[in-house]
Amino acid sequence: MSQAVVTPPRIGRSSIGALGILALALGTLQSVVEPALPLLQRELGVSSGEGALIGNTLLITGAVVTPIAGKLGDRYGGKRVLIWLMSVVSAGGLLASLAPNLPVLLLGQVLQGVMVGALPLSFILVRKHLSTRESQVAIGVVIALFTGGGTVGTLLAGPISDELSWQWMFALPTIAVGAMTLVVARLMPHDPPAPSDGRIDWLGAALLSGTLLAFMLGLVTVTDGSLSPLATVALAVAVAALATGWVVVERRAPSPMVDLRVLARPVMWHACALTFVITTSFGMVVFLLPQLFALPADGYGFGADTTDIGLFLLPGAIAGAFSDSIGGIAARRFGPRAVIVGGAVITAGTMLALASLHTAEWQLVLAKVLTAFAAGIGTTALMANTATAVEAKDTGIITSLLVVTRVIGVALGAQIAAAILDAGTSTTTGLPSESAFVLGFTVAGVVAALSLLVVHQTKKKAQT
Repeated sequence: MSQAVVTPPRIGRSSIGALGILALALGTLQSVVEPALPLLQRELGVSSGEGALIGNTLLITGAVVTPIAGKLGDRYGGKRVLIWLMSVVSAGGLLASLAPNLPVLLLGQVLQGVMVGALPLSFILVRKHLSTRESQVAIGVVIALFTGGGTVGTLLAGPISDELSWQWMFALPTIAVGAMTLVVARLMPHDPPAPSDGRIDWLGAALLSGTLLAFMLGLVTVTDGSLSPLATVALAVAVAALATGWVVVERRAPSPMVDLRVLARPVMWHACALTFVITTSFGMVVFLLPQLFALPADGYGFGADTTDIGLFLLPGAIAGAFSDSIGGIAARRFGPRAVIVGGAVITAGTMLALASLHTAEWQLVLAKVLTAFAAGIGTTALMANTATAVEAKDTGIITSLLVVTRVIGVALGAQIAAAILDAGTSTTTGLPSESAFVLGFTVAGVVAALSLLVVHQTKKKAQT
């Protein structure tokens, strides 16, 4: 007997607003690390590479959890899975706020990392309760508020750490996340789970998680130079073997975690390739600028403290939030290809110029504004275009893979930048040389320019 199709009720502005404010709180919790990273490195006595790990640990968990969260949301309902994940995030934020050392802080970041899964789960709820056209706008709003949380976290990290302590940077946003989770549970109607004939593909989920975890952990250890050449080769073989096993399992599974036929669609892998290149370049910018701001002012740095760094980064956070809010609209109006080309030109030109001109604060502030706007509008345009190009039942897993791609790109960029600074650190002063920053900005510009090549190649294949 076939099951009756249940039409989900439409949601109003209050429900969308609740999702958006939860995303705002999550973005705040995620972003407090960026301006406070030099402070955390000093307080915990860690290097640039270990400092990058503080932020990237959160991203590692996100990369592992997000595809599973998206699939579970498709299968069992986005609201149910979202609330469960938020309880884990709250536990992680509490642990980070009580952390006495680096290992405990990293464990808190691991638990907080499941917040990345909130975005595809929010997209599931939006797609189930709104029309396609309304969904594009709502997705842009949720992403914009998540990015807007970066503005709040960037602005408040310094004052909170100065007036209270750096532990409170994690405690206060965690309280907001818990409160907004209760509001979402109250206002958002339950979304019916998608009909399914099979069980959850746990083997596929385990292999995908293992592949991502091995890749991300390998990325951290390889870029900091702690692995021997033989160990690096062994790790690469392990990642390749896990990835191959995942593909084999997914092709044979009656109800795969990821339908490879959908993943193979041009719109999907084009979006993944472009998102990866864009976010790798931006990840380098995100790491390099606070480090340069914090260097002593008697050299080529600016001697900025956490509050000053937050103020310097604030215009860029605002630009990123604004670009995210219009990314879906821009994709509908001009097409994602035109948006990507414009963003790549802006980012590449800005980074190459910054390699020569980085003697005044306004130059770095302007660079962050331009690159944040370009990265935000590009990745959101790709997200909105892809989310509405697949069937509603695949929204969670497809957007999850794009979020994972975005996470991996940012993490890769940050670790590359940290490796460049560590390699250029003076044995006398213990500080990175100016030439290391010049090299970092140049590499970021070249990587951004690669997206033009990706766009060109995908256009040629579309015409053949």
